[in-house]
Amino acid sequence: MTGGANLRSFEEAAGRLIVGLDFPEAEQARKLLKELAGIPCYMKVGMQLFYATGPDFIRELKQQGYSVFLDVKMHDIPNTVKGGANSVTRLGVDMFNVHAAGGLDMMRAARAGALAALKADASLPTPRIIAVTQLTSTNQRTLNEEIGIPGNVEDAVVHYASLAREAGLDGVVASPLEVKAIKQRCGQAFLTVTPGIRPVSSAMEDQSRTLTPGEAIQQGTNYIVVGRPITAAAQPREAAETIIQEMMQQ
Repeated sequence: MTGGANLRSFEEAAGRLIVGLDFPEAEQARKLLKELAGIPCYMKVGMQLFYATGPDFIRELKQQGYSVFLDVKMHDIPNTVKGGANSVTRLGVDMFNVHAAGGLDMMRAARAGALAALKADASLPTPRIIAVTQLTSTNQRTLNEEIGIPGNVEDAVVHYASLAREAGLDGVVASPLEVKAIKQRCGQAFLTVTPGIRPVSSAMEDQSRTLTPGEAIQQGTNYIVVGRPITAAAQPREAAETIIQEMMQQ
């Protein structure tokens, strides 16, 4: 999948949209799913919903034919992350993430855990494993003064992306502002999944490093993640379709 390629159809663009199901309970998520029925986008299940509903809701999404990104940002000792990666792979997710800050051994352990699950059950989908670089809420002051990493945000992000590639992962989560630098360092085939996407009419809220959907695709990203501009919209389907159209107009 080439990030900057022209999106020739609604379906192609929709397949690169990841909708964040950022809800506290399954019923709210199910209501949104009914609104978006027929749009072939990814669904992202984050910590809040996964902790509330557990694996059953992931299975429900898979039964409905959705591709699922499990966004729980594993960050622990390598052996623990290996076990976690094995479990979520056996659950059938299509994508999951770990924190690049956990280091090479931890990221390699995540890959090993996933591969062990696939070896045990060849019917499972091969998940894309991506590493979180820096959260899109992280700005320069936070990076330097609170996290304690010197230099600028882009350098920190590209460094983590390089480690993820060395560990054999498929890509990274990063803001759309760093996509070009990541692709330049890690190659065009290295995936970028970009939150911090705000449609033209949307407020930034707690995101610090944002672009519009069309701008993100123009930067060459592979997937965009959108939450509240869809989930909190008065007309979620209209909001999602507008975003997909913006992606196609890059």
